[in-house]
Amino acid sequence: MDWQAIIRGRASSARPLRHGLAIAHPAWLCLAAGLGLSALGVASINLATTPIEGEVSTLSALAWKQVVFLIIGLLGALTVALPHYRLIGTLSTIIAVVTAAMLVFLLVPGVPGSIVSPINGARAWIRLPGFNVQPSELAKIAFVLVLASYLRRRPNLSTLRSLALPGAMMLVPVALILRQPDLGTASLFVPSLVAVLVVAGMRLRHLALAIAAVAVLVPASWPFLKDYQRERVIGLWQQIQGDQTGASDVNYQSLTAQRLIGAGGLTGLPIDRAHAIIRYNPLPEAHNDMVFAVIVARHGLAGGAGVLALYAVWLIGAGLTAAWTKDPLGRALCVGLAAFVAAQAIVNIGMNIGLLPIIGITLPFVSYGGSSLITCWVMTGLIFNVGMRRPVPPIRPSLEYADEDVPFRRPAFSA
Repeated sequence: MDWQAIIRGRASSARPLRHGLAIAHPAWLCLAAGLGLSALGVASINLATTPIEGEVSTLSALAWKQVVFLIIGLLGALTVALPHYRLIGTLSTIIAVVTAAMLVFLLVPGVPGSIVSPINGARAWIRLPGFNVQPSELAKIAFVLVLASYLRRRPNLSTLRSLALPGAMMLVPVALILRQPDLGTASLFVPSLVAVLVVAGMRLRHLALAIAAVAVLVPASWPFLKDYQRERVIGLWQQIQGDQTGASDVNYQSLTAQRLIGAGGLTGLPIDRAHAIIRYNPLPEAHNDMVFAVIVARHGLAGGAGVLALYAVWLIGAGLTAAWTKDPLGRALCVGLAAFVAAQAIVNIGMNIGLLPIIGITLPFVSYGGSSLITCWVMTGLIFNVGMRRPVPPIRPSLEYADEDVPFRRPAFSA
C-alpha cells in the first residue's frame, strides 16, 4: 500500500474499499440491543394477541409472523452489511427515486383496493401476497443515504443558503408522507436532518435559528391539521387538566395504556394475570403502537427501564461507530439513522405514558409490523457495515463541526 500517496491525498477512491475489516467494533452493541428488543417484541406481541382462552406459552399467529419478519430483517441486515457502505452510497440517488415513486404510487387515484387500501385512514401500504410494504419506512433509509452522499461532497455549510438543498431533500418525502396522511412518520425526518447537518458542519447559530423556526411553525400548523389530529391534541390537553370528557372516545386508548402501565407496578404481573388484564382491558393497537404498555404491565417499571436501557445501548453503539469511523459518509449514516430510532422511540413511549398525543408511531424493533422491523434491522446492518470497516488514514477528528466563534474550515465531509 502506498502510504505516501494516501498522506498526500492522492490515493485512489477504490483503495479504502480494499482496506481490512475490523472484528471488534462498537456496532456489536447495536446488534446485541436490537436482538434483545426484537425478542421482547415477539413475547409482548404474543401476550397482546393470544386469546383469553389460549395458552400464552404457545406463540400466536401474529407473533409467529413477527418471528418471520425478524428473520427477514436479519437477512436484510446481513445483505447491506456485506458490500462496502460507499458502494451503497453510490446508489443513493436511485434508491431515493424508487422510494419516492412508491410514495407517489400510494397517492395515485384509481389504484385497485387490492393493491393500495387505506388502513386506519392512511394510504400508507402497498399490499403484496402475505405482506404489506410501507414505503415511508424505506424512505427513512433512502433519505439518510442521499443526504449523507450529498453532504460528503459539499464544500461547507457555513451559510443559511447552503442548507436549502438538504431541506428540500427532506421536504420531498415529508410532503408525500403527509398526503397519506401520516403526520407521525413525517415528523421523524426533522431530527434526522438536524443531526446529520450538525455533524456535517452546521453552525450552531444556524441550528438555533432552525429550532426557533420550528417552534414558531408548530403552532402555525394548527389550521392545516386534520380534524382527528386536532382532537388528539385537545384530548392530551384534557388529560393534563384532569378532564375526563374524552375518556370513552378520543382519550380511551391513551388512558387504557396508562392503566395497564400502572397495573404493572414496580416489577410487573405474573404472565397469566398480565394476560388476563390486557385482554379484559381492550387496548387498540396493543401489539403495535401501544406495545410499551403491554411490556410494562408484564414486567413493571423495571421492564420499562430495561427497554430504555436497550435503546441507550443501541444508540451508544451507533454513536461510538460514528466516532470510530473517520469517513464522513459513514459518520453521517450512523448519526442520521440513530436520530430516526431515537426520535421514534421517544415519541412512542411518550404516547404510551400520556405525555404526547397519539400519532401512530411504532416502537422500533418491538412493535408488530414487517416494514418497521425490517427497516430497523437494515439500519442496524448499515451501521454494522460502517463499524467493521477500519478507519483509513489520514485520520480526521470525529464529529467535528464549525462554530460561529472560530473561522470556518472545511469539515470532515470531503472525499
